[in-house]
Amino acid sequence: MNLIERYKSPTPKFFRTLRNIGIALATAGGAIIAAPVALPGIVISIATYVSLAGTVATAVSQAVVADETI
Repeated sequence: MNLIERYKSPTPKFFRTLRNIGIALATAGGAIIAAPVALPGIVISIATYVSLAGTVATAVSQAVVADETI
């Protein structure tokens, strides 16, 4: 199974939920980073890590496929 087939295959329910949480984290982190107000450096740093974690969780969760032998 190549990468394109893997991403097009159905994803189990748990990983769909995890993917949606990852999307929310990445969006929230990106919104804080792009905020038009001046925020302390620690807040920007935390938002960067949250955004990165959300992006990784989303990508990994999307790559999981349901096992068809069960």
